[in-house]
Amino acid sequence: MDALLLGRRTYDIFADYWPAAPEEISFTGLLNGVPKYVASRTVTGPLAWRGSTVIDGSVAEGVASIKERHEEVHVIGSLDLVQSLLRFGLVDRLELWLYPLLLGSGKQVFAGGTVPTALRLIESVTYPNGVVQVAYDTAGTPIYGDMTQPEPTSG
Repeated sequence: MDALLLGRRTYDIFADYWPAAPEEISFTGLLNGVPKYVASRTVTGPLAWRGSTVIDGSVAEGVASIKERHEEVHVIGSLDLVQSLLRFGLVDRLELWLYPLLLGSGKQVFAGGTVPTALRLIESVTYPNGVVQVAYDTAGTPIYGDMTQPEPTSG
């Protein structure tokens, strides 16, 4: 990861914790060191977390520009932003961690309005506690199958 892209709410949570997080956490140095870009319609001024910038203009144009400047841009959390990035065709790889837990409520990763997108599995890991980590490359528009059976011919 050489850049981090966050929605405003996730940025607020991260900015409250990571700048003062213990250095023993291996992720601390990475998150504090990379450039951070925030997609927000409400934040306009400077951001407190060192290396953070609000995306100017449209998210689609801003993220496309960020992807031109950085080799590996990660989004953590930020589900509304992920939905927008999928809609704009700006997701190259999708990594999901599936936990063996049904909450019955909460924010959905793939809520109504998700743009149909074909995915190609590139990696999967199952951990002893039942957590499954999967990584997919996006593979364009899905091809829909037909489950109907042809009528038998008499012969």
